[in-house]
Amino acid sequence: MATMTKRAVIADRTLRTDAWWLPQLATALGLLLFVGYSTWRAFAGADYYAPPYVSPFYSPCLAAHCVPMRGGADWALFGDWWRLSPALLVLIFPLGFRLTCYYYRKAYYRAFWSSPPACAVAEPHARYTGESRFPLVLQNLHRYFFYLAVPVAGILSYDAVLGFRDGTGRWGHAGLGTLVLLVNVLLIWAYTLSCHSCRHIVGGRLKHFSRHPVRHRAWQLVGRLNARHMHLAWCSLFSVGLADLYVYLVASGAFADPRFF
Repeated sequence: MATMTKRAVIADRTLRTDAWWLPQLATALGLLLFVGYSTWRAFAGADYYAPPYVSPFYSPCLAAHCVPMRGGADWALFGDWWRLSPALLVLIFPLGFRLTCYYYRKAYYRAFWSSPPACAVAEPHARYTGESRFPLVLQNLHRYFFYLAVPVAGILSYDAVLGFRDGTGRWGHAGLGTLVLLVNVLLIWAYTLSCHSCRHIVGGRLKHFSRHPVRHRAWQLVGRLNARHMHLAWCSLFSVGLADLYVYLVASGAFADPRFF
């Protein structure tokens, strides 16, 4: 009769000898830096429009007390009763999309909750319940936040196009802010389309790709983007913060927007 073997009892938390905690530390610092900056700017309610540029934190601007934007997404859907910053009305959509994103879940689960701290490193938690209980069960809303993030990305694309005007609204001009907004919206679209939910929507529930060649090609394209989802998540997070910072500096008079033509 074959004897049963038992798993080795290892008292150490991990046998890894590398600095496995460095990526988690860098992730935590990066996320905390962005959360701190974006919270300050979201509640500021000022210096978010420098014609023709509008901060991605404030577009579309849905409050009645928004700064008038020439041709921009200035829609007073909320009346005078809303006295808080207009950014709080729109940031919930991209915030919800990123907060429930599969990559960001992995990032902040590891960085802040040590769940798990890293590969081959034991968790400090006695039990694991996954995302089956409140509030983590709300992570299943990710696909619906994707549906809301797409039109927001479309509006930001419109804002980038408006950047090819001068301060008076005349077309055929471009400045450094135009380039900043354009790069930002390209990264936002790349991150949005590389989402796992987008990949499933494009090519999910298909039993025969040969019968759906267009969706198959789209699925392959999204799949290639999906392989870089982590990098696009960080690049787009940095670019949206940089775009807001640039508009803030120009709107507050810190410097004038350099014009190319």
